[in-house]
Amino acid sequence: MANHRQLLEEFAARAKTSSRVEQLMEQIGERLHEEIARYNWVGFYLRDKSDPNTLVLGPFTGSFSPHERISIDVGLCGAAVTSASTVVVNDVAEDIRYLPGSEIVKSEIVVPVFALRNVVAVMDINSYFAGTFTPEERSFVEGCAGIVGKYMEGQKSN
Repeated sequence: MANHRQLLEEFAARAKTSSRVEQLMEQIGERLHEEIARYNWVGFYLRDKSDPNTLVLGPFTGSFSPHERISIDVGLCGAAVTSASTVVVNDVAEDIRYLPGSEIVKSEIVVPVFALRNVVAVMDINSYFAGTFTPEERSFVEGCAGIVGKYMEGQKSN
């Protein structure tokens, strides 16, 4: 099993060879889902180019069907966009902002993806276990989202 540092190095290397951001997101999501048993659903939502107040489902992997579109004024994903900061909820039953995707989800982390200082997407991870997202996990997931954001910045400057 790869550790966080190894995974971040792998993702940074993949970012150099990915032809599209969706490909990079898919690769990161699949590897996290494979490597970290408590990451039961991993996905990305991108801001809709025609309606920036809406998030549209991007690449994801996991055992349930997610919301396809989310307004940024609702849910944990919306909270991450509007606050431009990471949202960690280690007991989703205790947070009224939680939009249920599956009744067995117990904790969730949503990390904004920044490109050119703007929130362009969010990385969303759900766990069937309460208390999954420690400060160390948060830092790791923020590192993953940072790699995606850096890739997207490179695309926007081309």
